[in-house]
Amino acid sequence: MSKKLFVLLIILMSLSLIGIISIQAYYINDSVQNEKERFKSNVVTVLNNVSNTIEENEFEKYFSEYLSLDKEKKADEDAVSQLLIYRKNNSTKETLIYRSNVLEENYKLSSSLFDIGLDSLDITNIIGNSSTEIYKDLESTDRDLKSPISKIIRSGTIDEAQKLTFKKNFKEVFKRKPVHKRVSESEVRALLSERLKKYGINIDFEFAIYGNDLATKVRSENFEYEANSTFGVPIFYDENNRSLYRLLLNFPDDRKFILSTVIGMVLLSVVFTSVIILAYGSALMQLVKQRKISEIKTDFINNMTHEFKTPIATINLALDAIRNPKVIEDKDKVMRYLSMIKEENKRMHAQVENVLRISKLEKNELNISKDRVDLHDLVEDALTHVELIVEDRQGYIKTFLDAEQSSVLANETHFTNVIVNMLDNAIKYSPDAPKIEVYTENVGNNILLKVKDHGSGMSKAAAKRVFEKFYREHTGNIHNVKGHGLGLAYVKRIVEDHQGHVSVESEKDKGSTFIIKLPLIS
Repeated sequence: MSKKLFVLLIILMSLSLIGIISIQAYYINDSVQNEKERFKSNVVTVLNNVSNTIEENEFEKYFSEYLSLDKEKKADEDAVSQLLIYRKNNSTKETLIYRSNVLEENYKLSSSLFDIGLDSLDITNIIGNSSTEIYKDLESTDRDLKSPISKIIRSGTIDEAQKLTFKKNFKEVFKRKPVHKRVSESEVRALLSERLKKYGINIDFEFAIYGNDLATKVRSENFEYEANSTFGVPIFYDENNRSLYRLLLNFPDDRKFILSTVIGMVLLSVVFTSVIILAYGSALMQLVKQRKISEIKTDFINNMTHEFKTPIATINLALDAIRNPKVIEDKDKVMRYLSMIKEENKRMHAQVENVLRISKLEKNELNISKDRVDLHDLVEDALTHVELIVEDRQGYIKTFLDAEQSSVLANETHFTNVIVNMLDNAIKYSPDAPKIEVYTENVGNNILLKVKDHGSGMSKAAAKRVFEKFYREHTGNIHNVKGHGLGLAYVKRIVEDHQGHVSVESEKDKGSTFIIKLPLIS
């Protein structure tokens, strides 16, 4: 995959993820706003209901008391309207006469009924009466001389007309009465609580009745007016359908309540979005990792090709030399060339073994049996594998094997290879003559093995990745240090298989110290 295509894929995936998150956020916000509107609508409905109920309860109370009173003084009696119906049935010779009158009675009542500080109050009472008379063989001139064969008389107040008249007078008078004498704080609280529960709003609330934007005595203890969060409706309308009072309501925890109604959807959305983000992040990491692995493998193939190129060229030159008739008769030269072929063949075989070892470790196919061994013996054995190379480069390896206890449970062959790889690494990354020290010491129930060099060292970034398979610190196309990035990966896997730990301390141009920590056995 080309770099441009790789970057394009990442950009497209990122834009898609941002789009999904944006859509989720939009729908969550839209749901919250809808829930806020529904909550607001329900609260306003409750307030209007409570306001109407308070007014109706007050009116019905005083209207009932008014109806139960004897009239104190009759002012006059006037007919407001009169209806007369005269109908004759020729087949039955019966005549029906229907009369209906609406009368208005005005009274003066003591204002003590309403407790408004006036001496008396004018009240209008509307009365309706009607009569139905049926005569036999009646002529229009003699109906007063005959008795009707049927007569029905009805009389009484006209409830709705009377009620409307009383309500208008009532509103006109009671607008002067202090609001705390018209309704109590407990009554308002009880009505609000009951109505709110019907709409599923079971949270704490605070309320108050304000008149001309000033607080009255009817209010809850912790009510605080906030323009943005307080709901209000008019209450106690006067005879002109205007109101000086407002019933106000707010909720300290309304946000929590609104969010609680959509929290299920929000949580599911967050969970699914998180899964998408994690999946995207994981996929992106895998893409980046695979790209790095691809680059590392390409580098590995280049290095392996370079490593094999020299031995193969050497072997070909040696074989060509042996074919020379003059050389083939010289046994010393033949033996020398055969020795060269063998050594180069061993080098290639060792590289192949490294690759196969790592492959088997990855598949857990490498059978590692462990026995009781002395770590100091393994160190001495490993030194014999590299001492000629160190001497050839005019360097040295000094040992400081100070650990008093050095018995560990290990596989002799593999752990010897581990130490050899660490020493080989120290030699390769020493541009000048290798100067290497090997230390051992006891720390608690463990033994530490340290291999220290004074070579080129490495950066902190490289130190974090040096034990990764195929990893080599980037040096461009310069192959001044041979290798494939497999040796230290092998070291790490073997040490961990021995329940140990390996780490490195390094500074650029000042050398590196590799430290292996292994558990001791008694």
